[in-house]
Order: sequence, then structure tokens, then C-alpha cells
Amino acid sequence: MTDTPIIQTRALTRAYPGVIALNRVDFDLRRGEVHVLFGENGAGKSTLISLLAGANTPTDGEILVDGRNVQFSTVADAQAAGIFTVFQEFSLIPTMTVAQNMFLGREPGYGPFTDHRAMRKSAQALLDSLGFDVPVGETVVHLSRAQQQMVEIAKAFHGDPKVLILDEPTASLTDREVDHLFATILRLRERGVAIIYISHRINEFERIADRVTVLRDGAYIGTTAMADTDEATLVEMMAGRAIRDIYPDIPHAPGDVLLEVKNLTAWGVRGASVTARRGEVLGMAGLVGAGKSRLFRAIMGIQKIHGGTVHWKGRDITGAPTRHVIGAGIHYLSSDRKDEGLDLAKSSWQNLEIDLMMGREARGPMIRPRALRSVAGDIFEKVELRDSYRSQVVAQLSGGNQQKVLFAKSFGHDTDLYIFDEPTVGVDMGTRAALYRLIGDIAASGKAVIVISSDLPEVLNLSHRVLVMTEGRISAELTGDARTEDNVLRYFFDDNGESA
Repeated sequence: MTDTPIIQTRALTRAYPGVIALNRVDFDLRRGEVHVLFGENGAGKSTLISLLAGANTPTDGEILVDGRNVQFSTVADAQAAGIFTVFQEFSLIPTMTVAQNMFLGREPGYGPFTDHRAMRKSAQALLDSLGFDVPVGETVVHLSRAQQQMVEIAKAFHGDPKVLILDEPTASLTDREVDHLFATILRLRERGVAIIYISHRINEFERIADRVTVLRDGAYIGTTAMADTDEATLVEMMAGRAIRDIYPDIPHAPGDVLLEVKNLTAWGVRGASVTARRGEVLGMAGLVGAGKSRLFRAIMGIQKIHGGTVHWKGRDITGAPTRHVIGAGIHYLSSDRKDEGLDLAKSSWQNLEIDLMMGREARGPMIRPRALRSVAGDIFEKVELRDSYRSQVVAQLSGGNQQKVLFAKSFGHDTDLYIFDEPTVGVDMGTRAALYRLIGDIAASGKAVIVISSDLPEVLNLSHRVLVMTEGRISAELTGDARTEDNVLRYFFDDNGESA
């Protein structure tokens, strides 16, 4: 690997009215390296890559490519220089097929005609080389989010990049798909391709990263070789606090059983039994596809129950409509905040106030607008959403602030059980700490909490009791000192239903 940077920035700055999103940042990217950008939401990572990708222009400072000062006016300008980006927000055309999206603007053909057969064949070959299982003839609107993510990644690889920028590429991928992606990234590194990789998942860094650069509040904090650092050091650089301060100490005072599920069977769930008590955080662990989300979506009435029973406060609610389940006092926070949790076209205020009005309407007289705004304001204070973000359209907020709005909507109902499904996916460590404090406060107030998460440290540090799911079944219940990462990992692949 050569030390000559393929990309270098000098005092790169991007200012907006009233805020400096990126403040005189120096950064360099070497040929044949994977360089991780790490920081909280709002740290400046997305701003930096938008400037390098040509999606935005700097207010001040310089960008150098191969030692030459460049100015990108468009994404096409950056691509002409060999810089390709997979943004967190997809740019696919829903009504076109996978192959058409992958070859958009570069369609193979003869004269004015597109050679669709050649296009599908080439698209399939590229997807196969990446290990992605996506039908090339399928219309994008019918793909899952994970499959759409794969198509976005494949589009970038199709461009034969010198520099590849990946923004949270594994957020929607299964573990197997992540393995395929990482294998491809490492092959590209061997070919001399330089890769900028953005992720909140520190456990991914040691697998692929050569160096890590940390940003905080739009400013450069430091760059370190991955071999010379560890998770605790990176978290402290990013958040300005030690990792031990991230997770709250949640008192364990288990009370009455609120939810009792016996032998529930549904699509992807095979005879699962669960209890949830007041004053307790129950953690649900399992690999992607193990059935942990499907179990609770069935309880909520989102998908059909085929067998078993669900009792809430002693009353049978098996198969009840979702609205009735919510009205009974169970709140489910979806892992898909954009499609199932938030109205992206409305402001944070509007998202919360609509929920408050629906909740009030169900319980009695409508609340006056001034009082409604006061209640909403108190809730936003609770979730630590700044005043400046409350009037913004939700689509314009960072992932962390969108998640705070989603949490805020959880408090718009009269709830005794909170089910948080992947509550911090794509969220920085500072926002995680704030959301974890909320979860702790909810449990301490005598409510019941269920945390469904693929993040093992999250499950183990928040939960008093952990259920492990494997292939649709509960493979273990872990309490006390048995709640260890080694035990959870062992039961991920051990479907014998034992407890510890």
C-alpha cells in the first residue's frame, strides 16, 4: 500500500445559515485501503462524503484527487474522476427492473435499441460475483429493503471505481450478505481500490478497516490505525465519554406478569412462549431471520397467528386487530421507521401531535391546541430532541434525530408494555445513550419493556432477562450471570430449547 493519497482534503468546510456542518477538516485516503469514517449523527460524516461525491460543494477549503485540486459540481463529475458513492438514501427508480437500474445511462445495445438480454446477463453476473441473491428481472418496488440495498451497491461496483464510498451499507443486510460484501470489499482493496466506509457498527471495523478517522460536531478529532486502537478508545473519541457511561444501571424490580404468550405459531415462528413483567427489561436476541421480530408482529396483529395464545393482563387477545392491541396498552416501535413509523413529509411536531390527538380521541375529549403543543414539548424534552429540529420536516433530520421522534411517538399513548424492535439501528453512540436512558426510565417507572435487537452488547447491557431465538423457536432463556455473549452466541445455533 502506498502512502500517496488518492484523495486529500485541506481545511474543507461546509456552512449553512446558522450552522457549520463541516469545519476545516483535513482528511486523506490512500490507494488500496479501507478507511472508516466514524462519528455521531451530525458529526459531519455525511457532509464530508457529499462533498467528495459531488452531491454538494464546499464553502471553503480544497479537495485534491491524485494531487490535483478538483471542483465537483455534480455526482457525474466525481464519477468521471473514478469516485462512486452508495448513499444511505437509495436512488433507485421503483418502476424499473433491477437490471435497468444497474445499467441506467449505460445500457448495452445496437443502434437505438437496448440489448435487454445482454443487460440481464451482465447484471446477473455482477450480482453473482457479489454473492447477492436478487432477481434481475424484478421491478424494484417489489424488492425488500435489503435487496434494494444490494442493487445500490452493485450499481457502484458496475462503475469500476477508483474510490468507493459506502454509507451504512450493511444496515439492511443479513449476516451472510454482510460476509459477501466484506469479501468483495477486501478483493477490491487488493486491486488498489480505495474505500471510505461509514458505519456505527464498531464490531465491523476490525474485519475490514485499515484506518479510522473520527469526527465530532463537524470537526476532525483524529485518525488512528485500526490495529492500534479498540472499541473503548473509538467510542470515547466519538462521544467524548467512556463506553461505561453509555449504558444506564437499570434497577430490576419485577412485578406482575402483563403479557403471557404460549406456544405461538405464525409465519417464521414455531411454538414460542414469552412472558413480560412490570419493572423488567426482556431482551430478545437472535440472528437476522431467527423470527424475533415476526413473533411480536404477530402479537401486535400485524401478521396472522396460526396457533397458540396471547394473554394481556389475564385477558385473551389472541388475533386481536392491531388497533385493539395498542388500545389495550401495548406499544410496538417498528425497526423500519421510514415506512412504518414516521410521516417523512411532516415536521417532528406534526408527527407527534397526530399521535397525541389519536390517543386522546380514543380516551376522551380532544385536547386544546395550546395544551397539545405543551404536552408535545414535554415529550420532546424527554427524548432530548433540540428545539431547532422540532419544526423541520422529518425527512431532513439525521437518522438519530428521526429515531428520537419515533421514540417520542411512543409516549403519545397510554402504554404499559413497550416493545422496541431494533431501537438504535443506524444511530450514533451519543443518541444511543439518550435512548438507553429512556428505556431505563420506562422500566424504573414500573412499565414492562421488551428490546428486540441484533446488537448483542445492547441486549446484554439493557436486559434483566434474555430470550434467544433460533429458527423461529426460543432456544434459551438466560438470567443472571448466564447472560454472556458466549452463551448467546452458542444458543444462536443450538435449537434445543434449554435455559440457563
